[in-house]
Amino acid sequence: MGALYAALKLAPRPVLVISPERVGEGASSAWAQGGVAAAMDVADSPDQHAADTVRAGAGTVDATIADKVTRDAKDYILDLTEMGTPFDRDADGNYVLSREAAHSLARVVRVQGDQAGRQIMEALITAVRQTPSVQVLEGVMAAGLEVDNGAVTGVWVETSALNRSKPSLVRGAAYLLAGGGSGGLYALTTNPPRIRGQVIGMAARAGAVIADAEFVQFHPTAIDAGEDPAPLATEALRGEGATLINRQGERFMLAIHPDAELAPRDIVARAIFAQTQAGNRPMLDTRAALGAKVLTQFPAVAEACARAGINPAVDPIPVAAAAHYHMGGIDTAEDGRASLGNLWVCGEASSTGLHGANRLASNGLLEALVFARTCAEGIAATLGAAPADVPEVAIDFAPGGSSPDFDLVQQLRQTMTNMVGVVRDAAGLKSALRTIATLEARQADCPDFVNMTATATLIAASALMREESRGGHYRSDYPEADPAMASRSRITLAEALAIRAAAVKETS
Repeated sequence: MGALYAALKLAPRPVLVISPERVGEGASSAWAQGGVAAAMDVADSPDQHAADTVRAGAGTVDATIADKVTRDAKDYILDLTEMGTPFDRDADGNYVLSREAAHSLARVVRVQGDQAGRQIMEALITAVRQTPSVQVLEGVMAAGLEVDNGAVTGVWVETSALNRSKPSLVRGAAYLLAGGGSGGLYALTTNPPRIRGQVIGMAARAGAVIADAEFVQFHPTAIDAGEDPAPLATEALRGEGATLINRQGERFMLAIHPDAELAPRDIVARAIFAQTQAGNRPMLDTRAALGAKVLTQFPAVAEACARAGINPAVDPIPVAAAAHYHMGGIDTAEDGRASLGNLWVCGEASSTGLHGANRLASNGLLEALVFARTCAEGIAATLGAAPADVPEVAIDFAPGGSSPDFDLVQQLRQTMTNMVGVVRDAAGLKSALRTIATLEARQADCPDFVNMTATATLIAASALMREESRGGHYRSDYPEADPAMASRSRITLAEALAIRAAAVKETS
């Protein structure tokens, strides 16, 4: 989403968009179900939205960024509407608003219940296809950055098919990374299969500073039916009154938080995880709140349930906590710039300070839109006037590249789920770092895989360094928040590798 929106805002300047699949397919934004958070109601305000964002972020949100993102959120909804996004409206033409976890008011704008991400992407793709200044290279993925004197001067790209090409270098006037987060590094995830931290790892390997890497958000209600990735039972269901029960029929959230099912995501995710660990089979019960309406109002959920042989109008939906969103990423300033020169970042690959330790529901798409425009404005100001005529880019790819070994990737993902997941401790994190080092050494010649292991290393090392529990980061050996650590973290890959090396040395 971020890349396409930025490309449109940069027109008529020529933009080359690199997409591993057919543009829009396999993108995290297209899988987003909940919607876009914005203060659209007369009873709401950007200040209240910002306050909820800060509160949900567990003490580490950058209040300036929260103000920046929420202040003009309504304008982005109107812009997307003008582009053709069919947001849900009532009979009077007002936007239908849903309440999600940790929001004080209903402010999530949706499309057909759970189709927001897909429909927004379709509107953006249509607009991009009609914009002559934007060239899209499909079936191509970024593998690395060329850096000279601390500034990005090129991007190494390769074909994304199973039989990879050797990397080829593409140079431009400015570079924007908008390639998603790292949820697919986990065995249990709601993210598209290709989203495995490669963009974050690629930037880190080039020397970029990474912020808040330890803060991974686990969605409480992934549908637990054996699919990989796990389908998502959107939080909007709980906003409509769906409840969480276990195999005994107990609404276990009532005893855990005053907001019960609408408590912040980290709290609900840990409660779900605890029920799973205890063998209590947590489930999302939509029967009383929605009945048969769930089948028409939430088509993605209905389709996923049908594949698993579940009728949510009759039966509760089994759920589990799954890696969903990475609050951490490439450290990004208020103007969208990374620590490397000539590099901008937007979307989940970035860490702007908006989400803190725990992202407020449906703020992800909003942040991507806000910073896509911010980055586009910064790039345009840097480049000046658009050139008169720029030929299309043509790349001759040579065979002989390296694809990630499936078994190694699966071992990496299982390691992350088992040891760097919902509940962490020092022993598990050190063990994870040792395993990551071993796996990386077995395919160190594959840029795609090494990008994955770089991000996995950053997450585990940062989690080991944060000896407290805060937001999405929970340490069973440090279960309380430490007021002295109520700040964002920043780390380079070199620093993370030193922490990994120390963990390896402990057993040598």
